[in-house]
Amino acid sequence: QVQLVEAGGGSVQAGGSLRLSCVASGYKVNSYHMAWFRQAYGKEREGVAAISRNDLRTNYPDSVKGRFTITRDYTKNTLYLQMNDLKPEDTAMYYCASSLNVSPMTPSRALNRISYHYWGQGTQVNVSS
Repeated sequence: QVQLVEAGGGSVQAGGSLRLSCVASGYKVNSYHMAWFRQAYGKEREGVAAISRNDLRTNYPDSVKGRFTITRDYTKNTLYLQMNDLKPEDTAMYYCASSLNVSPMTPSRALNRISYHYWGQGTQVNVSS
């Protein structure tokens, strides 16, 4: 059974950094496309980082490009999201996700929640000004 467990959220001041982790069980993280999403209160869930199954491609929306980095550690079967220069608008619940689709995805599909089948429970990030 596939399970994704996020950790690493917390409260930071604007300009600070956090690293989120997502430990996977039931499959190997390098087998599928994976991504990080976030959902702020009252807003739609949006993709903030995606990585292809072969690690040849990463995708980010303009809102986080240059500040967020998605990586994988195969030895730990873990997905990471390094978040730097955090802003109050980054405040949200952050989720990791995995797709059963093994075909290459366009950037828009890679950051679309409908492309993903397994989800973690989320970890809260709060950024104060």
